Amino acid sequence: MNKNSGRSTQRITRHLLLALASCVLVAGFLQFLYSNQAVYQISMATAYGSLFLLAISLMIGPWNVLRNHANPVSGYWRRDIGIWAGILALVHVIAGLQVHMGGRFWLYFFPPADAHSIFPVRLDPFGLTNYAGLIATVILVMLLCLSNNASLRALGAKRWKFLQRWNYAAAVLVFMHGWVYQILEKRNPGFVLLFTIVVVGVLAAQVAGFRRVRDR
Repeated sequence: MNKNSGRSTQRITRHLLLALASCVLVAGFLQFLYSNQAVYQISMATAYGSLFLLAISLMIGPWNVLRNHANPVSGYWRRDIGIWAGILALVHVIAGLQVHMGGRFWLYFFPPADAHSIFPVRLDPFGLTNYAGLIATVILVMLLCLSNNASLRALGAKRWKFLQRWNYAAAVLVFMHGWVYQILEKRNPGFVLLFTIVVVGVLAAQVAGFRRVRDR
């Protein structure tokens, strides 16, 4: 077996493991979601599954720094975990747009005709948090398209890494989007606590990693 064949086998194995982990995460969350609306359950389960994977991908870099390990330009585990976080996020978006407004997804972003709004877009908390989610989705799609060796070779390490760092902007938008929905939907305190723990954990890891790099 040559080196390229070995790497392909390893990556296929990683993706199979991550696909299984993603299914387990989603199935686990479904056990705690009680609703007669299946699309709502899918939306919530994939949202929290994606959140978990995104958090892990954001913690790998600081974890390496704290262990005095070099962070590669493109770590395979971090990149592939990010891919599955993005896949679950896209499923969440597709399902989530069917939950409210009777499937009229444009009302997530534009006021209804009878609202007599002076603005052409929704500027209430519901509308703004959906715009945050939309921008995060666009960034995640871009990152999914770049998450391959061909893009890395074509763009070069410096430019590719610059574009990949947009994942931090996406994470901030995802956290804002998720937090507003915790309030708007008055979600179960258990889910609110879980969301808070994940976000605080990511922030703590990033701060710890930044401090270690600064102290060097």
